[in-house]
Amino acid sequence: MKNRLIALVIILAAALVGYFVYSSEEANNRFAFKLGLDLNGGSHLVYKADISKVAPSDVNSSMSALRDVIEKRVNLFGVSEPLVQVESGGVGSTISQKLIVELPGVTDIEKAISLIGKTPLLEFRLAKEQPPVQGATTTQVVFEDTGITGSLVQRAQVEFDPTTGSPYVLLTFNSEGKDLFAKVTKAHIGEVLGIFLDGEAISLPVIREQIADGRAQISGTFTPQEAKTLVRDLNYGALPVPIELVSTQKVGASLGEGALTGGLRAGVGSFIVIALFLILWYRLPGVLAVVALGVYTAIMLALFKLIPVTLTAAGIAGFILSIGMAVDANILIFERMKEEFRKKGSVDGVIREGFSRAWLSIRDSNLSSIITAAILFWFSNTSIIKGFALIFVIGVLVSMFTAITVTRSFLLALSHKRHEGVMKFLFGSGITSS
Repeated sequence: MKNRLIALVIILAAALVGYFVYSSEEANNRFAFKLGLDLNGGSHLVYKADISKVAPSDVNSSMSALRDVIEKRVNLFGVSEPLVQVESGGVGSTISQKLIVELPGVTDIEKAISLIGKTPLLEFRLAKEQPPVQGATTTQVVFEDTGITGSLVQRAQVEFDPTTGSPYVLLTFNSEGKDLFAKVTKAHIGEVLGIFLDGEAISLPVIREQIADGRAQISGTFTPQEAKTLVRDLNYGALPVPIELVSTQKVGASLGEGALTGGLRAGVGSFIVIALFLILWYRLPGVLAVVALGVYTAIMLALFKLIPVTLTAAGIAGFILSIGMAVDANILIFERMKEEFRKKGSVDGVIREGFSRAWLSIRDSNLSSIITAAILFWFSNTSIIKGFALIFVIGVLVSMFTAITVTRSFLLALSHKRHEGVMKFLFGSGITSS
């Protein structure tokens, strides 16, 4: 009675999940499947980073900061699951750094570029006079890098001069920027500290005294709108290194639709073949295993929506592979049950003993799969491999639950001490009556 109640609860829970997650219009709007770039179409942008002025030891940290800034900027526009990653290429001194930006669902290249925009590169440079070259009568002024950039800005805001009413931009540095700004202004009182935006000087103030409060003012011929735009861009994140767009690619919806349709057909086809094999070879346990696989599929699709998981072609492949893992556990259990039937035990005892003896093999095989998926996810730098590993490990965990809990509950619920001969036939396997 207890096992039948558990089985009934499982069926009702699966039905409720199916209704609320897949049939409810509100749920479908709120918990829609998230498709990756290869399935949903979108834009693929490649930017080249100018690291000529970055020390070799700082390249990795600068590129990581660049990736974080661009990812933050793209996320502000609500793009679903963007992918921003760094790619290095070349050998020795010719190593180049690229930034790969993928925007699922954004098929307009111009819109994709505008989502990233031209984030300003803000720099503070000290003016230094150079001796005149031979034949010249005037000295040359060059601006030396101080290491103070927009990446050290914590906040930017628009202020207005109370006397003239002209707008200016007030910068507040983070703790690192505050210390560096105080050090530079203390050591160079009386010198010009130029403020450059995208390589052009926009203000050339003279340092009158040390500025220890971490606040700097950018004044110039700004209109209020220009000042607001500058503040907006600086708050979105000033780039630690300049970037140049070198390649664009549009991934069409037709490619995504074809990959999605093919993946779904493969999934449905594999499910049907597996179901036929289980039913024909394992009889009633096979039928119950197919029902458990249906519960497994419902749980997996619900998790894809609720987590949410971004589905890619590789992810769908991982899902299909995890169905095979779920069947593997059932087959181990049924084969153990077959061995117990040869000992002429009762159906109830055979089921319990079969699960008990199969558990160690199921545990070890699934544990090795989880470790493999974890290694793939942890060490991979590509979304394709990460998506495959994530969906695969979720599938393995859910399959263990459905095989050990769901299938077992169904089998025990239908086992009956009466009509033992009929039960042994229904719980047997193969094409013979034994």
